[in-house]
Amino acid sequence: MVNYKHVSNHYETLKVSPSASQTEIKQAYRRLVKLFHPDSHQETADHEQIIRINAAYEVLGDNQNRRNYDQQLQNQSQTLNSDRLQRTASAQKHYQTRRKTGRQADEQVDEWLRRVYQPVNRLLCGILYSLEEQMDQLAADPFDDELLDEFQEYLKICRDDLKQAQITFRSLPNPPSLARTAAHLYYSLNQVADGLEELSYFPLSYDERYLHTGQELFRIATRLHSEAQASVN
Repeated sequence: MVNYKHVSNHYETLKVSPSASQTEIKQAYRRLVKLFHPDSHQETADHEQIIRINAAYEVLGDNQNRRNYDQQLQNQSQTLNSDRLQRTASAQKHYQTRRKTGRQADEQVDEWLRRVYQPVNRLLCGILYSLEEQMDQLAADPFDDELLDEFQEYLKICRDDLKQAQITFRSLPNPPSLARTAAHLYYSLNQVADGLEELSYFPLSYDERYLHTGQELFRIATRLHSEAQASVN
């Protein structure tokens, strides 16, 4: 039984074309055997090559063996082409998937910036950068009822804006690439909430320590908010 599972191509071994005639194959075989046989040419003798040449001629020198071998080569070629096509299709699919995933990630970032970051940023700016003016007005006379009423109304507006900012912040999961930005916004919102709570105690007790603590919490919130802005830019 002839074993056709050779790594090398028998036509290449005999240095003939796959369309070569039987006569051409026989001539090539004789020429190569003479070239590599130690009794003919000592300087080009190659025992391993002789073995390969004999194996090739055993297949190609017989018509039926050659037809079987040609069919095997054809099947191998079809298999290689099929594998190549599958690899190409797989690579294209992988590329398209990565491209789609990247596009989806970009769209997710854009949506979060538009629907969450921008409105929350706007509300935070309104709260954080209005406190100084309110404190200046209250400082004119911290015990004046009208000024206190205005201050409490200001705190109410801030609490309403803060609530809206918190709802908006929770309305959409943040993209992984903006986790740092989201974290800064989250902690800034928390500091604002604590600061407003401290400030709201002042009209009840007239204890200025609540004003100082509230202002300090707002300063922390402002720093965190600035870091959120910087991480986006």
